[in-house]
Amino acid sequence: MSGLPITAPVDRVRLARIADGLAVAVAASLPLSTSATSILLVLWLLAVVPSIDWNDVRDDYLSPAGGLPVVLVLFGVLGMVWSDVALSERWEGLEPFLKLLVIPLLIVQFRHSDRALWVFGAYVLSCVFLMVVAAIGPFIPPIDAILQKNDHVLVKNPATQSGEFVTCIFGLLLVAVDYVERRRWLPLAVLIIVFGMLAEILYLATGRTALVVAPVLLVLFALTRLTVRAGVVVVAAAVLIGGVAWYSSPYLYKRTVAVWTHLQEYEQADERNSAGERVEFARKSLELWREAPVIGHGTGSTRAVFEKSAEGRSGAAGWATTNPHNQTFAVAIQLGLVGVLVLWAMWLSHLFLFRGGGLAGWVGLVIVVQNIIGSLFNSHLFDFVQGWTYVVGVGVAGGMVLRQRAAKRSADAGS
Repeated sequence: MSGLPITAPVDRVRLARIADGLAVAVAASLPLSTSATSILLVLWLLAVVPSIDWNDVRDDYLSPAGGLPVVLVLFGVLGMVWSDVALSERWEGLEPFLKLLVIPLLIVQFRHSDRALWVFGAYVLSCVFLMVVAAIGPFIPPIDAILQKNDHVLVKNPATQSGEFVTCIFGLLLVAVDYVERRRWLPLAVLIIVFGMLAEILYLATGRTALVVAPVLLVLFALTRLTVRAGVVVVAAAVLIGGVAWYSSPYLYKRTVAVWTHLQEYEQADERNSAGERVEFARKSLELWREAPVIGHGTGSTRAVFEKSAEGRSGAAGWATTNPHNQTFAVAIQLGLVGVLVLWAMWLSHLFLFRGGGLAGWVGLVIVVQNIIGSLFNSHLFDFVQGWTYVVGVGVAGGMVLRQRAAKRSADAGS
């Protein structure tokens, strides 16, 4: 009797195309919806796991760029053993680490796919959509009501959106430079988008971390992607734009000066505010790290150890948190010096991966540098949007870089 086979061969080519499409959809959803991103990531995982060559994944695990994220996750799992909190808290502490397991899978996927630029483009288009909404929203009452309620952003918050826009701005700047002599219309369109996003950051929705990251990326862009003359012109133009914005944007002035005001209020009156919290959490984080310097207090222990340190204290000393607003401290409290060394080794391996030229190398470099600088003031790897932006950006750009290097080696061998 004939019947359907119990198993059927996996059509890897078709699944790979589906996985590519889902990766594009994930990138498009990241600036817009955490729920949609979560669903799409699950669908992407279901498509990519049977479509990739696991020998390539094994090789990726043995490389620093692909293996160190996995080592950090494994150490997070091991840290659950000595953590002195409930199992649910240990699991809650492990969850932010798990996204790093996706990096080697994406590297393998886009080492064999030619659709990496689609992923970058989808992310930029979503950010352009948010920029356009901010521009026309005040003329549409229902949208304006949302913008007014959410500090002039359609979704999420100014800090997150500013970070997304900074990524797009510096990625697009290289596109403008590369095409300035070949397609005159493209650099013009790119610069319109760049200045639109910059105006949004400076006049409507400022993330203060973005104001620190942007100058670092600007100097890096001038040093690595421009001639000396062009670099001087670009930096001078940026200083001029910054000066004009400083004097013409009361919003920017207020947001920036508020940092110093808050620090004075914290120091003089022990008043609780965002700047004071960061100083206090940094101080406490160092104390907690010294209590367990080598392997930390264990995965998921952050809340418990902060609450214990706040017992019987008043004012700022009585503050507790689950997020020390610094990625190094967020790892050090749980996994000690060993975890910190793995974290920084991972960052450095990814910086090394994106050495050299090309759009993929530059985009990857922007994402890694932005994450490192931003993580001085936030736990960005553990945050949803910033963490997944890092994972997707490093994975896709890393795969594209390795694909290009392999093609160059083949071409050199054949010549």
